[in-house]
Amino acid sequence: MDIVGLTAVILLFGGLTLFLISMSPIGKALAARITGKKVLLEDEEIAALVKDLRQELDEMQHLPEQMSELGERVDFLERMVAKQREAERLPPVR
Repeated sequence: MDIVGLTAVILLFGGLTLFLISMSPIGKALAARITGKKVLLEDEEIAALVKDLRQELDEMQHLPEQMSELGERVDFLERMVAKQREAERLPPVR
């Protein structure tokens, strides 16, 4: 095979590959990053999904607070039950 034919094949397949990559979401993201533009979410489903994920993340960030509140409530209930049992064991006051 001669060098001209090999070069033509490489350019043909390389060019086709670069074209396909540039049309993909990855290529669009790279182009936006190179130009410094922010990528706008065109698809409403993706925008809704991102919004839902952000809400879930916000809820998950509040989980430690909720867990500590539940722990305090359990401690309070345990003290109340122990106090009630202790009152049942003591003889009545005369």
